[in-house]
Amino acid sequence: MDPTAPSSPLVWREDGLPQSSLYGDVYFSSVDGLAETRAVFLQGCGLPERFAGRRDFVVGELGFGSGLNIAALLDLWRREKPPGARLRIFSIEAHPLDRDEAARILAHWPELDEAAQALLDAWPGRARGFHRVDLPGFDAVLDLAVMDVVEALEAWDGAADAWFLDGFSPALNPAMWREEVLAAVAARSAPGARAATFTVAGAVRRGLQAAGLEIAKRPGFGRKRERLEAWLPGERPALPRPKTLAIIGGGVAGAALARAARAEGLSVTVIDDPDGVAASGNPTGLVTPALDAGGGPRAALYAQALGRATRLYAATPGAVVAQGVLQLASAERDAGRFAAVASQDIFEPATMTPLPAEAVEARVGAATPALAMDAALVVEPPTIRAAWIGETLPARVASLARDGEGWRLLDADGGLILRADAVALAGGAASPRLVPALPLRPVRGQASWTTGGQSIAPAAFGGYAIPTQDGVLFGATHDRDDTAVDLRDEDHVRNLATLAKGLPRLARDLAGQVFEGRAALRATVADHLPLAGVRADGLWLLTGLGSRGLCLAPLLAEHVIARALGVPSPLPRQLSQLVDPDRFDSSVSAPGV
Repeated sequence: MDPTAPSSPLVWREDGLPQSSLYGDVYFSSVDGLAETRAVFLQGCGLPERFAGRRDFVVGELGFGSGLNIAALLDLWRREKPPGARLRIFSIEAHPLDRDEAARILAHWPELDEAAQALLDAWPGRARGFHRVDLPGFDAVLDLAVMDVVEALEAWDGAADAWFLDGFSPALNPAMWREEVLAAVAARSAPGARAATFTVAGAVRRGLQAAGLEIAKRPGFGRKRERLEAWLPGERPALPRPKTLAIIGGGVAGAALARAARAEGLSVTVIDDPDGVAASGNPTGLVTPALDAGGGPRAALYAQALGRATRLYAATPGAVVAQGVLQLASAERDAGRFAAVASQDIFEPATMTPLPAEAVEARVGAATPALAMDAALVVEPPTIRAAWIGETLPARVASLARDGEGWRLLDADGGLILRADAVALAGGAASPRLVPALPLRPVRGQASWTTGGQSIAPAAFGGYAIPTQDGVLFGATHDRDDTAVDLRDEDHVRNLATLAKGLPRLARDLAGQVFEGRAALRATVADHLPLAGVRADGLWLLTGLGSRGLCLAPLLAEHVIARALGVPSPLPRQLSQLVDPDRFDSSVSAPGV
């Protein structure tokens, strides 16, 4: 983060209005900000009349600010939405406010109290990137892009039915209104989309017209004599969508898909192989990102995934065992790498902190520098799976067949297990049994744990050591192409030796104890990135998560469901391309019977 940047993008004027410290403009009208929002943006985009008959309605906004426009939209949507419909909001803010600042602004309008409180309760962070905000009480979801406006518009894969063009005044913030921005708005608009704004500046009118929108001036609000409305011709087509989804795999990937699919109204059945063994069956597991001192898209993917996972796990009763994980240095260069990671703005401010060796020794008994990852978690995978999956169908799917009515899931004798409109593969290393061409490689891992022993601070060091409810779990082995899942005493010995290199004091304390353990298979991909999306043959896929499934699965599951249903993804385009399941092979053949 830039240390010279102001701590807040707003100042409070003597008349009680919030003003941008960056652009010198106010955040809302001194006459009545809510009335202006309703007149300029809601009515200007033809709302609520255009909600009628819609299953999904998508609204885009330039300038999230205090969230006033979105709170007013949510209030209107809850009162006027069609039954079963879902509101999807995409907003952009390069300089986000803190929650308390937004709360002070929104308190001006007690009539929006419920909508405002829903926003404040899930207030997005300040890290650069996309932030997903669930608003289940309003049948809505918000994706906030904290980044430059052009970058955000290029990154979003949605198409809006309405646009609130609410940047600060064109005279004070001309970058928000330049022709490049307005062209990107048009490119991210559905047929029939409407846009509204408070300004009728000539450059804005010309930019919208050049982008292919028709425009008209309307009577303005308050002291503004005129406002502007714009629209595209046409009408968004209603596309068919599946109603039933079969998910093959009962680990964390299957659980995350089930949660995301049910949130979208799908009827879900999770088929769990009784003989399947996934790493998400361990008593506890780490939720940590893969770190990259150079930054870039891969680092951004893990940072966004961490933010989404930690929110969802925190909302799952009993899921979180501990918060905060130390990443210990294993080489001299790591201290520099940790400093570079801590400076990256893709993480929330002050959540990545380099620690000197003496501070680390006091915490975990290892005299080495470390990176304190304050947002990282230790969670209970069985608790998450139980909460997100519910009941499963115990069966082993031997083959898939597709016909005009959807998919048939068949057993080894060709008998029908289940019929569904759509199928998602989330079985990890077992997925190639159904689709042999998948570029997955199995890696055996055995974890070891104690019961009835000491509690520890979570740490990673090549291996890892984390608390369980009544002891310590450590490991894990990493054996490529070994598909046996028997429990091995020699692997307990290997895990203890790895522990001794990272946390020698803990290893000495545990030496001589009898360990419990579990072996499982991780599914890995050659480029160390997962497969998440919809294949060319119509199969939905979430696999190849490697050892980061607990971090990646919640966000990537929402991406898979969004892609399958044709609604905006929570992933920026650049990141969704990283996990495209067809990225290795453009010729994908459908699985046969």
